[in-house]
Amino acid sequence: MAARQGRATPARARRVALADALGGVLAAPLTALTDLPPFDTSAMDGWAVGGPGPWEIRSGDSVLAGHGEAPALADGTAVRIATGARVPTGTTAVIRSEHARTGPDRERARTGEGGGHLYARGDVLPGQDIRPRAQECRTGDELLAAGTAVTPAVLGLAAAAGYDELLTVERPRVEVLVLGDELLTSGVPRDGLVRDALGPMLAPWLRALGADVVAVRRIGDDAEALRAAVTGADADLVVTTGGTAAGPVDHVHPVLAAVGAELLVDGVGVRPGHPMLMARLTGPGTPRYVVGLPGNPLAAVSGLLTLAEPLLRGLAGHPTPEPCRVPVRDAVQGHPRDTRLVPVVHRAGRAVPLHYAGPAMLRGLAEADGLAVIPPGGAGPEDDVEVLALPWTAAASVPTPARGGCFT
Repeated sequence: MAARQGRATPARARRVALADALGGVLAAPLTALTDLPPFDTSAMDGWAVGGPGPWEIRSGDSVLAGHGEAPALADGTAVRIATGARVPTGTTAVIRSEHARTGPDRERARTGEGGGHLYARGDVLPGQDIRPRAQECRTGDELLAAGTAVTPAVLGLAAAAGYDELLTVERPRVEVLVLGDELLTSGVPRDGLVRDALGPMLAPWLRALGADVVAVRRIGDDAEALRAAVTGADADLVVTTGGTAAGPVDHVHPVLAAVGAELLVDGVGVRPGHPMLMARLTGPGTPRYVVGLPGNPLAAVSGLLTLAEPLLRGLAGHPTPEPCRVPVRDAVQGHPRDTRLVPVVHRAGRAVPLHYAGPAMLRGLAEADGLAVIPPGGAGPEDDVEVLALPWTAAASVPTPARGGCFT
């Protein structure tokens, strides 16, 4: 199955404070604003020494991190130094505290001159335990390419390189339109009405996929209301639920045709979820894309993972992850002609199919780590199958699908 295909032109870029950039994507290369380190620094707590030893200890003096340049160090002298401190001019090496000892110089003690001296417990190599200026990078070096996901480590690197803000791709704006006269927003089902399961589920799911959900609207089976909502949406993407088939109150296709939308996907060979669609709109005041999800919950999730997620990935500038393939533990019945998506959970390196995998069911999905892609005809025990990882299992450390990959 060609799951999670497609790319979209990334949305706008914006500057955000480092504290707000986690989970974003760099819209431009990250270049160093300074040398790293910006000056020669000590890699260890110990002694800065000049020339060959033994060294006379410079009394009443030490070099600490965060202070200005220390007085130059003459040959034959030593001074205490802290990790991260700027190395004095004239320093030959840094000797770790545990690799040195102090005491009087025997010759000077014999002649009555006395004094504190430093002795190395082993060989001292020029430059040892000194981090030289620009060891990691020089000013202007490209540290990270555009399109890199902003992780905590990226934030640390950006701060070290002198940044207070990052230019990131703006999160795609999404509006959700929940369609249907039969949906209740509270209480238990009654009088032919059912609870709306997709409204509470889609917004947080889309946020986990890196979107900024600006609105969730409920619309009855009303073509004009749907048309007004689609054309008036202030978003990069409108996601609709239900109404994508050809029933008497399925208005999504007629509305898209009426507004001149270009159908990019109109039905797929996937069960559940075959009536899903994706369209592109043009013109002022319109969203750029519409993804129509089927009304059955698991079918809607199929469309969310195979159409909406790759579209959002493209809009947010995230790279396409490598497919995840995992052996399936048990035989899984397939559809005669179409690909089937089945909720699975990870157990001991295998994908274990879950029960309650019907189009209208959410019980299996609520336990799942991902959806296994079962080819037409089914899969046998130990067959490798592709698994579409859910966003909270594939990229748990970053609230976007930046990492993707396997659900293991």
